Amino acid sequence: MKRQSIIILLSTFCSMLTFPQSFELTVDANFDQPNNIRQHLCKMASNITRNFLKDIKNLEDWEAVREERHQQFLEMLGLQGKPLKGQRAPLNVTKTGSIQKKGYRIEKLYYESLPGLYVPANLYIPDGIKTPVPAILYVSGHAHSQKYNYQAHAKNFAQNGFVCLIIETIQRGEVKGEHLGQESNGWFHWYSRGYNPAGVEVWNGIRGLVLLSAMPEVDINNLGVTGISGGGSQSWYLPVADSRIKAAAAVAGAGSLEGQIVQKTIDDHCDCMMPINTYGIDFTDIGALIAPRPFMIAQPNRDLYYSIEAVHTLYNKIKPIYSFYGKPDNLTMKDATGGHSYGSKEELRPEILSFFLKALKGKNIPPDKLGKIDTSLELSEEELKVYINGVPSDDRTKYIQDSFVDLATAPEIKTVEQLNSYRNEVKAFLKEKTFGAFPDEPGPLDMRLDFISSSKSGNERKDYSFVSEEGWRLKVSMQLGQPTDKDQPLLLVLKNPNEERYESDALVSGLRGKVIIAYFEARGIGDTGWSASQQWHIRRAAAWTGRTIASMRVYDVLRCLEALRSIPGVDTDNISILAQGEMAAIAPYATLLDGNVKTLLLKDPPATQNAPSDPTGKGEAIEMLNCLRVTDLPQVAGLHYPNELLIMGNEPKTYEWTQDLYENLDRPDGYKKVQKASQWLDD
Repeated sequence: MKRQSIIILLSTFCSMLTFPQSFELTVDANFDQPNNIRQHLCKMASNITRNFLKDIKNLEDWEAVREERHQQFLEMLGLQGKPLKGQRAPLNVTKTGSIQKKGYRIEKLYYESLPGLYVPANLYIPDGIKTPVPAILYVSGHAHSQKYNYQAHAKNFAQNGFVCLIIETIQRGEVKGEHLGQESNGWFHWYSRGYNPAGVEVWNGIRGLVLLSAMPEVDINNLGVTGISGGGSQSWYLPVADSRIKAAAAVAGAGSLEGQIVQKTIDDHCDCMMPINTYGIDFTDIGALIAPRPFMIAQPNRDLYYSIEAVHTLYNKIKPIYSFYGKPDNLTMKDATGGHSYGSKEELRPEILSFFLKALKGKNIPPDKLGKIDTSLELSEEELKVYINGVPSDDRTKYIQDSFVDLATAPEIKTVEQLNSYRNEVKAFLKEKTFGAFPDEPGPLDMRLDFISSSKSGNERKDYSFVSEEGWRLKVSMQLGQPTDKDQPLLLVLKNPNEERYESDALVSGLRGKVIIAYFEARGIGDTGWSASQQWHIRRAAAWTGRTIASMRVYDVLRCLEALRSIPGVDTDNISILAQGEMAAIAPYATLLDGNVKTLLLKDPPATQNAPSDPTGKGEAIEMLNCLRVTDLPQVAGLHYPNELLIMGNEPKTYEWTQDLYENLDRPDGYKKVQKASQWLDD
């Protein structure tokens, strides 16, 4: 039978049925909601890139928001609370050797960026300095040999009269820390911690500028920064973080967020190439904060990591900010031929030197008048080595990710007033810094009744669908029991990714007929599921656009609750939620934000969001941006007080805090441990 005939027959049959509810049964063959995660993330990235400056019409508009955006940027690097100004701990510079070369010398040294956080560096100082000269901070890219690999740049600056400090990243070079947390190790909980290794490297750079500023040979009013790749992204970050930088040249260090996600160049990037994107920014926002200081964006045209078009997008969008200041020429864009480099013929090298000569020395020398730049690597890695007697025994570089960002600790709650205050604090934080990507205005639910059936015993099943967020039509299937005129309590069961066919059915065994049971599949689950092999990309791409898989699912559950409350026959004040495993991390957050869930049932809940994942990205995706800065799963579950909280299966030790909370606040019967869900209504 032809498909069109089937649809006609179904429509004729359905038109003969009558239903007491207000929803019309439809068989919709127009699948206008794509339910495609890649398409969704590409659209979100494009929206971020394209909406920059949407409300900025002039310099007054920009200056009105500039300081707020500056502080947000520092926070997204994890620099909140760091002493960016005023008194800081001493640098404790330790020199370990010196190399004299023709026209300049190299001091081998390391300094203490934070107590126990050491930064190995080479300092290039021109001979014969009589009055202070400009200085360049060269921030290394992610080459394994760091100071050795980039020595020609520092040498060239010294030969042209600049002091140059070249510092190493926290993973390459002499100390093997980590900046590939999510990329290689499965440390997606870094997103929950609000930690990004770029913040550590920016801080190390800021302290390097302090070192340069203390030198009698350095003109503190003429400091510059440059680098390529990872050093290129740092050359975007550092001028924003430290206003002492007068000029910056960033090479192959950034592309538009739209380009990164749509073209999937994100998949080849380290984690430090985008801050924790709490506020949904693009590099255009970062470049705008550099204005009106001289800034060069330099980019080869066949770069594996950034398309030239994505970089041109940044330049074109930043340009108006410079024009507002009346200094459009202070922003320059230089292209080169070749892959991820200074150009196949090193053509960006003279451009950058000419740029700094003009910006920091006031010398207008065209690149073609500078002569050939020496690119040879004269000194060996061993000769440039700083830690000649080994790395300091108390060095924290390998473990700095565990302490750089302050995390919340479980508070001591003794009164209901303290709990209410804590709840308000947590909710306010989460709405701004964890769930900031929620739509500003929820769209229409566009509820549909897609299927209805009844058994011989009279029990009914109704399948509804609704639009959670633009691009996502999700399904909730309701087991209603026998029809009744009285509004019924409802248990919302959150299905898990890749769960077995009857797993959720078995979970609610014994509850049928006692409550309406609604099975819900949030995005990425069931009909909208995606391949496990794509999850690594999705987790990273989502975070770069200011959301996570878990935060999107929290929003879906909130919208599902809204949809269920619109269905006749549901007691809107008597809705409970049951979740297990991965979704037991989603349910407490949705319950907290909703504020009107009666009972929360959690089976085998995760102990914490501060735990690593599988390096492939497969498995539970429970990270949410910055959440660990204010709370953790046991505390979020505890905020369900005074309503009932049931724990089934494995009870993590971390939930002792939650049980103690209920007992301390005279509600010991509100926290229950049960073996199966059917025990919930036994009383």
